[in-house]
Amino acid sequence: MPTKHEQILQYIENLDVGHKISVRQIAKELQVSDGTAYRAIKEAEKQGLVNTIERVGTVRIEKKHRSDIEKLTFAEVVNIVDGTVLGGRAGLYKTLNRLVIGAMKLDAMIRYVEPGNLLIVGNRDKAHLLSLNRGSGILITGGFDATSEVKELADKLELPVISSSYDTFTVATMINRAIYDRLIKKEILMVEDVLNKDKLPYHLRVGDTISRFHELLLETSHSRYPVTDEQGRVVGIVTAKDVMGYSQDEKVQKVMTKNPITVQLKTSLASAAHEMVWEGIELLPVVDEGQKLLGVLSRQDVIKSLQYMQKQPQVGETIQELSFRGFTEYEKNGKTGFFGRVTPQMTDSLGTLCTGVCTTIFTQAAIRTLRRKRRGDLAIHNLTLYFLKPVPIESEVEVYSEILDLGRKQARMEVEMTSDNQVVAKALITAHRIDR
Repeated sequence: MPTKHEQILQYIENLDVGHKISVRQIAKELQVSDGTAYRAIKEAEKQGLVNTIERVGTVRIEKKHRSDIEKLTFAEVVNIVDGTVLGGRAGLYKTLNRLVIGAMKLDAMIRYVEPGNLLIVGNRDKAHLLSLNRGSGILITGGFDATSEVKELADKLELPVISSSYDTFTVATMINRAIYDRLIKKEILMVEDVLNKDKLPYHLRVGDTISRFHELLLETSHSRYPVTDEQGRVVGIVTAKDVMGYSQDEKVQKVMTKNPITVQLKTSLASAAHEMVWEGIELLPVVDEGQKLLGVLSRQDVIKSLQYMQKQPQVGETIQELSFRGFTEYEKNGKTGFFGRVTPQMTDSLGTLCTGVCTTIFTQAAIRTLRRKRRGDLAIHNLTLYFLKPVPIESEVEVYSEILDLGRKQARMEVEMTSDNQVVAKALITAHRIDR
């Protein structure tokens, strides 16, 4: 029987897109406490089923697939630009396809405003009416209001009219930044992307005996299984090694490894692979918030999936990419070197190289050096920055990475940074390899 939390999630999922919900309403209709309703709504928001908008409330939205994750709903735009909804609240769940900046005359604007667009414009009443009549939402900049005629038309057509105190350039930048962040997330594989959700995996229950383990072994040829309790929650893992020497009538509960490491659907695949390598395990149960079994992730699943990936993330101006963008690579005295300049974005409030950026540069230098020697994805397990001098803004720096020990799975490296032929930073790095 599903728990109250699961019943609420099912209830929300069955609601029509655009339906407005609240904690009090859910608690009253499903006869649960406000706390239970609140936690379930937050879980639904995490799953992409609803979106909460300030001064509007929580609205049921259409769950996005990874193929269109870069698209935003009007409800999300309201949150991004700290906006106020003036009209057309029923259309907040709709997805916008394109931004149009209304810095043109009306006759020219007609060519650009189409259904699914969002017109970013100031207090131009005729432009507002034109946009709505052509099926486009409106974002009014400068904190201006809309006329009652515009608001009534927006409600009738279910097209949102949003007002923001920011200027046109700022709101366009904020929305584009949000879309770009989505693109980065889209390229990062999650556990849910490789998990078979059609059926539960083979597993054992705490009351099963070892004879049941051997039955599954003959049936599936698998040598390890998650163990669940009566509610379907993962409580252990049992392997062929665990059952050796025990009678067929012994309970698996006695021989299993309790409280195993688990992952959730939103865990990145790289993080799961890192956990497997670090802990030396072959199988990770995939669970929900309540530790209920959803599936299993094997090392073979991870390797197979990583074969279709390049380094993560595959696109974007991530902190790593930005920090290392201006560096060029070369060979010197048998060492791999990187040459670059300390830009204003890389400094702290004192105008010297930020410690966090320094460790990012060292990490990137180590990974790129190791990739010349070994194929596969690399996970940094330890970084010790044991020497650091202030490096002023605009300083030219060189980073050298030297491999101290290179094993089949692990490598140790020393990385140092010099400026004006003086050592300004040193670090010792340990990395593990995730085979493809």
